Amino acid sequence: MAKEKVILAYSGGLDTTVIIPWLKENYDYDVIAVCIDVGQGDDWEHIKSRALKTGASACYVVDARQEYIEEYIWPALKANAVYEDEYLLGTSTARPLIGKILVEYARQEGATAICHGATGKGNDQVRFELAIKAFAPDLRVIAAWRDDKWNMDSREAEIKFLEDRGLEVPMKKDQSYSRDENIWHISHEGLELEKTSNEPNYPHMLKNTKVPETAGDGEYVTIEWEKGIPVSLNGKKMNGLELMTALNEIGGRNGVGLVDICENRCVGMKSRGVYETPGGAILYFAHRMMDHICLDRDTYHYKQQVSLRLAELIYDGKVFTPLYDALMAFVDSTQQTVTGWTKVKLVKGQIRAAGSDSKYSLYNEDIASFTTGELYNHKDAQGFITLFGLPLKVRAMMEQKVGEGRAIAESKNLKKRPTE
Repeated sequence: MAKEKVILAYSGGLDTTVIIPWLKENYDYDVIAVCIDVGQGDDWEHIKSRALKTGASACYVVDARQEYIEEYIWPALKANAVYEDEYLLGTSTARPLIGKILVEYARQEGATAICHGATGKGNDQVRFELAIKAFAPDLRVIAAWRDDKWNMDSREAEIKFLEDRGLEVPMKKDQSYSRDENIWHISHEGLELEKTSNEPNYPHMLKNTKVPETAGDGEYVTIEWEKGIPVSLNGKKMNGLELMTALNEIGGRNGVGLVDICENRCVGMKSRGVYETPGGAILYFAHRMMDHICLDRDTYHYKQQVSLRLAELIYDGKVFTPLYDALMAFVDSTQQTVTGWTKVKLVKGQIRAAGSDSKYSLYNEDIASFTTGELYNHKDAQGFITLFGLPLKVRAMMEQKVGEGRAIAESKNLKKRPTE
């Protein structure tokens, strides 16, 4: 009788390398490893070889970089979705796609289960499993770190597990930062970051970004937009992958996109992480510049509320939900006129606006200029202020009427200023 098959989300790191022999020993599964390339820059041939040597019966490498950018990053960018003011959702945007692809391979291989190596403390377990539930509620999910048969509680224990079996250990003992990398960002957790009182050891930690103080003298970047999507960099048309690769290099050498945040995980605890998002930080800044000139006041202000809710949904892994689809439909409608160009200057970790334009721009120089023009009569403001302030005036009149015997200063809580 053929063994049951399990699809393993395989990164080639320590956790998932340990999980292959652990699954075979504890569940007697036929393990099929699936590596999903969302821009980690890994040596996939070596990782595939490692999976097979460790006991996987097959290993697939899926190039999902373009899909990740177009279907997950660009929507978050168009929405200006930022979690807790600073986090540009690097890991959050990738996990739902990975979960969806795992289901596709489970169906293709006739697997009965999907396994992942996310810990029981993190957000990723939620993101993976919500995606799996959305597409394959019938499949079993094995979360190794939550499993009763998992008896390893540290990286040292995992390393010993592999060494005892004569298997390759994919990391050195001193590589202790917990990292997640893709084309959008790289995250760092652990070591000195576990104490909020410690300053991050940036020179030792950073991989893609220069410490801002050591960056060069700066440079300009011009981005062309079509309906909220970047399509050109410094006058050269590029696809999403080309553009992100170039922007990461440019942003990295100028020290931009560095965030140190203690965030609220969806599982209830706070965690501290340092994020490098050099290209993404440039795009978010430049995209807001386009929104500022192309969206009217009411739409922009309401979009700010939608952006906050979308950031929460993405962070929590609720991408394949009716609410996400509905809110993204609103965002897409706002982006129909977000076409034009933006120019920014990068200087030692900072991003500064350096001009923007669009044929759909709602900025009208004849109206906005300090020089009086034909389209705006200053006297019109008098009637507007009268009506705009009418509720305040009516309330004040009522308080004067019912507060007879009280000083107006007291009823209004006004301070009495000394007379010179």
